[in-house]
Amino acid sequence: MSSLLLNIGLFQGCWLICVLGGANGLPWLGLFAAAAVVWAHLRAAPRPRREALLITAAAALGAFWDGQIAGHGWVAYTGGTPARWLPPLWIIAMWASFATLLNRSLRFLHGRYGLALVTGGLLAPIAYAAGAALGAATFPDKTVAMLASGGGWALLLPVLVALAARWDGFAAAPYPTAADAQRDSAETVRGV
Repeated sequence: MSSLLLNIGLFQGCWLICVLGGANGLPWLGLFAAAAVVWAHLRAAPRPRREALLITAAAALGAFWDGQIAGHGWVAYTGGTPARWLPPLWIIAMWASFATLLNRSLRFLHGRYGLALVTGGLLAPIAYAAGAALGAATFPDKTVAMLASGGGWALLLPVLVALAARWDGFAAAPYPTAADAQRDSAETVRGV
């Protein structure tokens, strides 16, 4: 239970640092915070390579999605974006840190894609609104922004949950072989 609370606490702290850093012209703070959270997560994972794949996929999907809502003008991030269809780097860092929840504190969503859809659809607009309230973003049309963020997350969270189940670095292999044990041991030693 304490490791789950730590997992949630680390993500929430990272989220806050990313948002406040982005809002105050210090986006590198979020990058450092996310790097620390991801590093700690990978160090704790019995099979870190799988978790690294998940984190990379989540960051890529997040960059694509938040790039879309920024590019269409539904959300304007404070400090701008590197290109019209790319979100700020602190947003991508936030997605990477979010992925650390998927096989830990959000494990209960594995196989529950309807619940993941509802969870993403309802909670994402709250997170976006909180970020905007802290000065990290503005919404030219708040209704459109809330619908877009909720709709996007309603689609993305089930995809991320499916990827998490596939690349679960915290679950034991169902029937480990000697080769699996040797590879996992080598990954742990290398810190991959």
